[in-house]
Amino acid sequence: MPKDSGIKYYQAKVHCRGCGTSFEVGSTKDYIEVEVCSNCHPFYTGEQKFIDTKGLVEKFQRKQQLAKEFKKKSKETKSNKKKQVNQSLKDLLQNL
Repeated sequence: MPKDSGIKYYQAKVHCRGCGTSFEVGSTKDYIEVEVCSNCHPFYTGEQKFIDTKGLVEKFQRKQQLAKEFKKKSKETKSNKKKQVNQSLKDLLQNL
């Protein structure tokens, strides 16, 4: 890198939050903090594990559960409406 470019170049310390590993790389920043590194990434380790720092997995699972419940309720509502449509006017008045 040219010395007169005006860009500072550091041997940056990288810290992984997932496994706690630290190592150095060349960078324009002096310190880098990452969620996953090559020591704990599933592609490199061959193991599946979740690193959930903000509750995102639980949030996703809650949304999926709510969607299933909503779908189930909408199916029940549709079937109830079909039953009401098939009733005669006399039956509808008796139910009131």
